[in-house]
Amino acid sequence: MNRRAVGSKYEQIAKEWLKKQGLTILAQNFRSRTGEIDLIARDEGTIIFVEVKYRSSVSAGDPAEAVGWQKQMKIRNTARYYLYRNHYAEGTPCRFDVVAILGGEVRWIKNAF
Repeated sequence: MNRRAVGSKYEQIAKEWLKKQGLTILAQNFRSRTGEIDLIARDEGTIIFVEVKYRSSVSAGDPAEAVGWQKQMKIRNTARYYLYRNHYAEGTPCRFDVVAILGGEVRWIKNAF
């Protein structure tokens, strides 16, 4: 399985897992010129931008550590565009989460950055 197929598989796992936690999924793989956001969800009045990271084992490193500052900036800029394009009011509550999947374990890191 190539990297894109692996990524899609684990994004789908994260999506279903977040839905079970009560989130409403608004978009998957939202793209703009500034970047891509794996999942966009809503929890009550808060819009949540989610980066999904997978590692098969700890020897490949902690998946949450793979979201460096450059990736964070791309996600932030893409989130701004999403909010603008979808006519959200200025000041709409937002947060940036990471779903880190290590082997079969799913870890949800709220307010990751």
